[in-house]
Amino acid sequence: MSLIDFDLGPERDIHPVDVIEQVAALNEWAFDRSNEHEITISVEGSFADYHVSFSWMVDVEALHLASGFDLKVPVARRTEVVKLLARINEHMLVGHFDLWHDDGIVLYRASLLLSGGAEPTPHQCAELLANAIENCERYYQAFQFVVWAGKTAEEALSATLFETAGEA
Repeated sequence: MSLIDFDLGPERDIHPVDVIEQVAALNEWAFDRSNEHEITISVEGSFADYHVSFSWMVDVEALHLASGFDLKVPVARRTEVVKLLARINEHMLVGHFDLWHDDGIVLYRASLLLSGGAEPTPHQCAELLANAIENCERYYQAFQFVVWAGKTAEEALSATLFETAGEA
């Protein structure tokens, strides 16, 4: 039996993107359902508004999340951004950052595998989204430091990865 002949699983009781839509509605987040397999949610962050896209990937039974920054990386800064991506991704347990080379856009990406007909729970979907926003917030300024301030990857990480206690 080849992988092409593999049965992709049973019909689902609920479409995974429907679960994402329920989570967005419960949290009163703006969303746009472009088709049965895709939804985009707008979430306000501290440094930026994030437009998080979820796509149901039928062939691999995965719910894919992608969140782009409102930050275009000029060609001259891409090498240093790639160094920053590598350093950041070393610390990631779930998900990773990518640079779309043709567009110069930084994305955070993660997937929830639901093979064999597994159903996503609202809690799993909310945590996937929360993790994405948390990581985007944690590293957004590092990307800005590299792109706009001309810092190295190491300088940007040093400036952004310190823990603060309390609030001013």
